Amino acid sequence: MIGTRAKLDELAKILEIAAEPAGEAGVVKREKKGIPSVRQRVHMLLDPGTFIETGALARQPGQPEALYGDGLVTGRGLIGGRPVVVVSHDQTVYGGSVGVTSAQKFMRALQFAFDTACPVVTINDSGGARIQDAVGSIASFGDISRVLEKLSGYVPQVSIILGKCAAGSVYGPINTDVLIGTKDSYMFVTGPDVIKAVNGEDVSAEELGGAEVQAKRGTLHHVADTEEEAYKWARDYLSYMPTSCLEQPPIVNPGLEPEITAHDMELDTVIPDSDRSGYDMHEILLRLFDDGEFHEIRAAFAPNLITGFARVDGYPVGVIANQPLVLGGSIDAACSDKSTYFIRLCDAFNIPLVFVADTPGVLPGLAEEAAGVIIRGGRTPRAIIEATVPIINLVVRKSYGGAYGMMAARQVGADISLAWPTARIAVIGADSAVDLLGKRQLAAMPEEHRAAAREFMVNQYNETIATPWIAAERGYIDAVIEPSRTRLEIRHALRLLRDKPKVKPEFNPRKHAIYPM
Repeated sequence: MIGTRAKLDELAKILEIAAEPAGEAGVVKREKKGIPSVRQRVHMLLDPGTFIETGALARQPGQPEALYGDGLVTGRGLIGGRPVVVVSHDQTVYGGSVGVTSAQKFMRALQFAFDTACPVVTINDSGGARIQDAVGSIASFGDISRVLEKLSGYVPQVSIILGKCAAGSVYGPINTDVLIGTKDSYMFVTGPDVIKAVNGEDVSAEELGGAEVQAKRGTLHHVADTEEEAYKWARDYLSYMPTSCLEQPPIVNPGLEPEITAHDMELDTVIPDSDRSGYDMHEILLRLFDDGEFHEIRAAFAPNLITGFARVDGYPVGVIANQPLVLGGSIDAACSDKSTYFIRLCDAFNIPLVFVADTPGVLPGLAEEAAGVIIRGGRTPRAIIEATVPIINLVVRKSYGGAYGMMAARQVGADISLAWPTARIAVIGADSAVDLLGKRQLAAMPEEHRAAAREFMVNQYNETIATPWIAAERGYIDAVIEPSRTRLEIRHALRLLRDKPKVKPEFNPRKHAIYPM
C-alpha cells in the first residue's frame, strides 16, 4: 500500500515535470529563440500573483510518454483587478500545435469564460493542427469555433500573436475582437514551402504574412515592438471594455477639467483657412477627450479613417474620425470595413460612439469600384442604424455626399449632431459643383476671365450653400458650436444620453437583417 508521503512526493515530481514538459530540450529551444516560457508569458500579461492554472496535468490518453499540458496552458487571473481567462500555446511542446486533448482544454477554458461572463485573452504561438491527431485535430478546430461564436459580442476577446500562427490556428484569432502581433510574428493559412510546391511561387514568411503586412491588410489591429508592449496594449484595451455585455464599461477619473482650458482654446485655430490644406486629425482628438488619451485601433489599415478609444467624463467612448492627411480624408472600401467593424464592436459592449467628420466624400476611381466600394460602403450606415448606444456626430469641416451618412449624420443614427462654424455640408464640394453647374457659364466667358470667375463661383458656393447655417436652420444638425467648447458639449451630450434605452422599441418579426456582402 502506497502511503500519503509517497503520494505527495509523486505529486511534487509530476508537477515539476508538468511545469517544464519538454524538459531541458524545451529550455534550450526557448533560449535559442530568445523567448520566455509559456507561463512567464502569462504572468507578464496578468496582475502579479493572480494566475490560477487549470489542466496542467492533461495529456494524451493511452500514451505513457505523452507530454503534460499537451502544448497549451490555460487558467484564469486578473487584469486591472478584473477577471480574465487566459489560453497560451506552449511552443516547446509539439510546436504549440492543437491536438484533441489541448482542444478540450481550450474549450473548457472558453466555456468557463462564457459561464462566468469574463474576457478571454489567447497568446498564440502555434504551428496549427497536429498532424499526428489526424481528423481529430481538424475536427477540434470546428468545436473551438462553435464556442468562440458563443463568446463573440458577449465577452471581450483578445488574441496576441507571437512567433508563428499558421494553418488552422489563424481561424481562432480572426474570430476574436482584436489581434495584436509582435513585429517578428506572422500569420498565414498556407506556408511558403507548400505554396512553392503547389504553384511555384517563391515567397518569404514575412512577405506572405509578416506583422507589417497583416497590419496593412487589417488582420492585425496593432503591431508591438516587444512582447511586453503587446501585453501592455492588451491591458490598456481591456481597460476600456466591460467584463461582458451584461455590464457597463469601467469609469476612470470622472469629472476632470469642468471649464474651458488653454488646450480647448487651441481648437479655435486648428482648421486651416483654405479647404485644400490638410492637418492632422489627431491634433483635434487629443483635445476633445479626458487627459488627451487615445487608444488607436488598426492605425496601419485604411489610415484615411481613424478609429480608437478615449474617455469622456471618465466613461469610455469609441471614436471614428476622418484623417485629412491621407487621401484628404476620403472614405474608401477599406475604411468602410474598418468603420463597420468598429461600430459593431462598440455597440456590442455598450460603448458610446463619437464621429468627427472632415471628408470630401467617397473616394472615386475604377480601383475603388472594382474593390466593391458599393457593397462594402453599404454596410457602414446599416451598422450605425442598428447601433443602440449613444451616438454623437461632429462636423469640423467637410461632410459631402454619401460620406455625410457614413459619418453618422443625425438622419442615419446620431442622437445629437453638432458642427463647427468651419463646417461645409453639401452634396459635393465647391470645385466639383462649379465644374458641373457653371460649366456652360464659364465656357461662354473670355478665357482670360475664367479663372477669376471660377474662383468667385467657388467662394459664393462655400459662403451660401455649403455652410452649417443651412443645416442648422432646417434642423439637420442640432447646434453650431465654438470649437473651444466641443469637449464640454460632448460631455453634456453624453450625460444627457446616459440612460438611452439599449433595445429599440419598434417591433419587427424578422430573424435578422441581411447585410450587403
